[in-house]
Amino acid sequence: MYRALDIGVAVGGRTLLDGAAVDIRPGHVAVLIGPNGAGKSTLFKVLAGERRPQRGQVTLDGADLAGLKPARLARLRAVLPQSVHVAFPFTVEEVAGIGAAPGRDSAARIRRALARVELANLAGHSYDPLSGGEKQRVQLARALVQLEGGEGPGYLLLDEPTASLDLAQQLLVLRLIRDLAGEGVGVLAVLHDLNLAAMVADEIVALKQGRVAAQGTPADVLTDARIAELYGVSVRIGWAPPTPFLLPQAASRA
Repeated sequence: MYRALDIGVAVGGRTLLDGAAVDIRPGHVAVLIGPNGAGKSTLFKVLAGERRPQRGQVTLDGADLAGLKPARLARLRAVLPQSVHVAFPFTVEEVAGIGAAPGRDSAARIRRALARVELANLAGHSYDPLSGGEKQRVQLARALVQLEGGEGPGYLLLDEPTASLDLAQQLLVLRLIRDLAGEGVGVLAVLHDLNLAAMVADEIVALKQGRVAAQGTPADVLTDARIAELYGVSVRIGWAPPTPFLLPQAASRA
């Protein structure tokens, strides 16, 4: 299990996280939601090992994350941030291959990953001219290559993986996340779109002002009262089996 417990982060006297906690279990999809400034990105960076908390601990399969060497950590978890800057004129295949551990089958892993994100036809193309959504899928392929070359199914952390994608590609990524969970990967995703969160999550963790305000299944968390508490809007949650849904057209500021 990948676990963050009692995480506290403060910067310049401002509390960003206060006792936040989340578990990422193998074969399970956890989704972080919450309003802007709730602490989602900070908690994501703490989980990824990019930021040290002033309080609390992150463990990965029982080991303190802070004590893991970067090479070992890379074999256990892959991270997809919101944006990645590539400074050199790499091809799509080369960018995806950044996640490849040394091995004779690395070329095959790259081909499989690009196929899973429906970009196999662009393998030899330059990365830089791609659209934002295409670049995001190349970076997802990089993470898939990294996971396949690691120790076991591993863990995947995704920060707004659908933000620059059209509807068809959003559905592709959601399906891929569920497929990865079915293969034993533990997944955590930060999502702003509550309907996408409801579609993909086994568990939703809602943050507000740096603390966990709610945690449970989509049906448990996505309620009229909870959305009003989190976002300050009045809504009427609907139900489209097997998940709840929200119509923005029916929402109004409280």
